[in-house]
Amino acid sequence: MGRIEGKVALVTGATGGIGRATIDKFVREGARVFAFARQEAPLRDAVAQYGASVAMATGDVTEEADVARAVAACLDAFGRLDIVFANAGVEGVVKPITDVTAEELDEVYRVNVRGTFFTLKHSAPPMVKQGKGSIIVNSSILGLSGMAGLSAYAMSKHAVTGLMRSAALELAPVGVRVNSIHPAAVDNRMMRSIERLAAPDAPNSVKDKFTSMIPLGRYGTNEEIADLVLFLGSDESSFCSGSTFAADGAFGAL
Repeated sequence: MGRIEGKVALVTGATGGIGRATIDKFVREGARVFAFARQEAPLRDAVAQYGASVAMATGDVTEEADVARAVAACLDAFGRLDIVFANAGVEGVVKPITDVTAEELDEVYRVNVRGTFFTLKHSAPPMVKQGKGSIIVNSSILGLSGMAGLSAYAMSKHAVTGLMRSAALELAPVGVRVNSIHPAAVDNRMMRSIERLAAPDAPNSVKDKFTSMIPLGRYGTNEEIADLVLFLGSDESSFCSGSTFAADGAFGAL
């Protein structure tokens, strides 16, 4: 029997590396999954192998109506909602704070903050009705610290950490848990993008710099982050709520 056998999970940002790895872990551990992302072709590719265990919808987490429709479609498809992984996010720009434009700031805020807020707002009611559920917010190690050149991203991730804590306090009395995960550098598309944005002519030098900042001496993997999400979605974490869970190779211990 799987660790989340019979549960239903909603995953936003389902086509990214962490999203896809999480869907795979969830299905292998007995859950049915509703996958939500912006682009249809990559989404179909991400879920094709799972058959009836995974349903999907396209939409934009920055549009509240799209998020509401996705939650409704999940309930129509599977009849309940036990786990939510609010995973959709963007890295934005790598610039000094004095060079970030209002438009660049707004784009990061819209996806990372508004999108996460709408996901929690619309997924909480069915969980409240059930009297049980687990919501996991994908923040970042920069939701607990800061980094030069990533001010907009760090600001947005601190915001969702605060959202997680407030939602945990609101929902605990009705049996719904809310936690956040805080990955450091993970070997996926987002980090490749940050490396190129930081040093277009020498992205490998940026990877070397990030790696040197992590005491374990390497990037994390999508699968390692998905393992943490799986734990928080399962009943193994039944007394965990309102907490920040770092997956950072001891970066935060420095």
